[in-house]
Amino acid sequence: MKDVLFVAAGGAIGTSARYSLQVLLPAAGADFPLGVLLINWLGCLFLGWFFTVTLRSWRINPRWRLAIGTGFTGGFTTFSTFAVDAVRLTVHDRMLTAVLYLLLSVGVGLFFTWAGIRLGTQMTQTAPKEKRL
Repeated sequence: MKDVLFVAAGGAIGTSARYSLQVLLPAAGADFPLGVLLINWLGCLFLGWFFTVTLRSWRINPRWRLAIGTGFTGGFTTFSTFAVDAVRLTVHDRMLTAVLYLLLSVGVGLFFTWAGIRLGTQMTQTAPKEKRL
């Protein structure tokens, strides 16, 4: 039961952060859902980085990993809004824009996840010892 509370607390903070950022970014009703795209990209980068550093070297309580990884990031990112935006674009005969949105969301999202993992890996690698002659 405590795990659920940690996920819920993280989700509340993540959802609030997403809402706050969406207020600052272009509206979802604009020609291109840039706000949701940027939020999801940030979430991909963060989650790739976070799970890498917490599994490799940062020893944190598993409940905090749930709160931040599952709760916060799950609340911050939004697959459902991504799907609604993609369908909305197709329904309004914006097929090329919808395809671009889908490709950018998935393709760049995967790239940012990979970049987060690489960044986390680089941060947690120990520096090679110098060879003495």
